[in-house]
Amino acid sequence: MIDHANCGCNRRQAIRSLAGGSLLLPGILAELLAAETEPRSPADALSPRPAHFPARAKRVIFLYLSGGVSHVDSFDPKPKLLAEHGKKGPSGFLKAPDWEFQPYGKCGTEVSDLFPRIAECVDDMAVIRSMRGDHANHFEATLGIHTGSVTFARPSIGSWVSYGLGALNQNLPSFVVLAPFLPYAGGQVWASDFLPACHQGIRVMPGDEPIPNVVPRLQPPELQEMELGLLQTLNRRHQQRRMEDPLLAARIKSFETAFGMQMEAPGAFNLEEESDQTHELYGLVRGARLGFAWQCLVARRLAERGVRFIELIDTGANRNWDSHADMKDHGRLSHNVDRAIAGLLQDLKQRGMLDDTLVVWTTEFGRTPFVEKPENKGREHHAAAFSSWMAGGGVKRGIVYGRSDDYGIQVVENEVHVHDFHATILHLLGLDHERLTYRHAGRDFRLTDVSGKVVKSLLA
Repeated sequence: MIDHANCGCNRRQAIRSLAGGSLLLPGILAELLAAETEPRSPADALSPRPAHFPARAKRVIFLYLSGGVSHVDSFDPKPKLLAEHGKKGPSGFLKAPDWEFQPYGKCGTEVSDLFPRIAECVDDMAVIRSMRGDHANHFEATLGIHTGSVTFARPSIGSWVSYGLGALNQNLPSFVVLAPFLPYAGGQVWASDFLPACHQGIRVMPGDEPIPNVVPRLQPPELQEMELGLLQTLNRRHQQRRMEDPLLAARIKSFETAFGMQMEAPGAFNLEEESDQTHELYGLVRGARLGFAWQCLVARRLAERGVRFIELIDTGANRNWDSHADMKDHGRLSHNVDRAIAGLLQDLKQRGMLDDTLVVWTTEFGRTPFVEKPENKGREHHAAAFSSWMAGGGVKRGIVYGRSDDYGIQVVENEVHVHDFHATILHLLGLDHERLTYRHAGRDFRLTDVSGKVVKSLLA
């Protein structure tokens, strides 16, 4: 019989020993060994928390297309660009869109044939044609659209949502990122930064093992349960001598959550449970474990299981929408996402989930309506005006909000700054962006910094 109180190893050694047996998931071990301060209910850091006011959305699916999707080739039609193609302008030669625009749906919103299947869903969407960011470099703009800051490391929007609302399912993370490749800014895109580490995003990579070490490798499984029981006994005895240290209870809870993930997470990735019709809807080949269609279907399954914030990143820092050389690259990339995103919207709607699921589509910036030389086929970065859209979760349906000028160079009506974008997302989740704060380094921080306003015209 083991004397747990005098086993010759301290708690830290026990944690490291069990990590070698794959009991702990990446990130959770760091959380357990860290000496952080959780200002609110550390023992229940991920327990559901009440919203500031009634929410319209329970969860967010955040679709991020890395590299800078051209607004004037997708969701912001500019007839003058077509009519004046090749004409010398103040910043270069005007370049016509490479795709034709046409009205879709009962609302008549114009979308280009770059995204023909997404276009068929416009009656459920609010298209924003007046987005503005603060930086035209990938790294900074990627940070901006995710954290609200283009200069300093800050918590991701998913981390803020997790911190503000907690987890709906205690056996799964509240913030999951489906990312086959690292985006610009790398892991800072889903980092919790100064927020407690339990609120950082868990990265899922398409493939045979989406979350490394989540499937128990100890045989038989009873051995793993025995080791967990041993660790819990060590923790409880340790806690009895330190009753004034609330962080210990949070650490014990982390082990229980890790074990719960091993039981529940694998089922979320088992797409064999889905029908042939569902696979067809997303454009997913049965048995495939790669591609944006896989990400979209897994996102729906995670949403069903209570994951609060799910981000899907299409491509990474080296293979993306950054079409400097030839805009035709946009066409190749759109084939990978168009059907899958449309399928996700349709699937959520037919399951009755779209009403309380906020779907957000964005990129870090747009692309210039002009080129340096008339023969250039690509476009440069453009943060002064670009497009995003939202659907479901309390958003008005079938509308267009905001306007850029006749060439798509500047916003001229109803500008939506990135801070406004974030404030609106939080509002739909029942969170007041001015009240959602965290004390760090002597001041209160928030996602929207010192600005941002809710775009009420987007609310249903």
